[in-house]
Amino acid sequence: MVEELESVTLLVAADLPAGWQMPEPSPIDPEHDSSEIDAALRYERWVDPAPGLDRRLNSSHNNNDSGRWFLIQHVESSTRVLLRLQRQYVMGEEPKGEVRITGIVYLPEWAGDPVASPMLRNLPTSRIEAAIPNRRQFAVTGASHFEGGTMTMPSGRTLRSEDVMKPLGNPKRTPDFYEVVALQHTRLTDDGEPNPTAKMAQISRVPLSTAQGWVARARRKGLLPPGRRGRAG
Repeated sequence: MVEELESVTLLVAADLPAGWQMPEPSPIDPEHDSSEIDAALRYERWVDPAPGLDRRLNSSHNNNDSGRWFLIQHVESSTRVLLRLQRQYVMGEEPKGEVRITGIVYLPEWAGDPVASPMLRNLPTSRIEAAIPNRRQFAVTGASHFEGGTMTMPSGRTLRSEDVMKPLGNPKRTPDFYEVVALQHTRLTDDGEPNPTAKMAQISRVPLSTAQGWVARARRKGLLPPGRRGRAG
């Protein structure tokens, strides 16, 4: 289950509130650059206030290697902010992996400019954290987030576990449509279906290309992990 959680992008553009964006293309590759940024900042070390004491941070349930840095930008001021996101696990509990911001670096538009105080106060960290699990995290864990056979969707409606495998309906009229697309695709994958997208087309009685479009849109929204090359569905 933890492996499945780690395979999902921690932050996508849809998680950001109005006025913020992810530069495209980004000069930061979260998967390849994050460990180097951690090392440059000595993030993996805990420095004791007492002089001369510096020891490794040893956490039995939060692996610092799983942290990822993402660059976001404030549209109006062009201020860039590096956010470090990491899943936080609690010993002895189901590995839901709630995402938390574990580091922030401010970069004004021009090197050497001061950081504006309002920008420090108004960085929407809580809104970003709240958006991540609501839009994505539940989808990749399949049935594990159904409590008592039901799940509360981002729109507030209640979804029953048995309804996941029903025809999907109209994207423009169905609340949480792409969240349910992700849930159905994930359940079919977990059940060993060799081509889950084709099965989804069969369930909803739509052309395969339509179901492929739904799944592609769910991936773009970050509700499903990227598809694997050479693998159907």
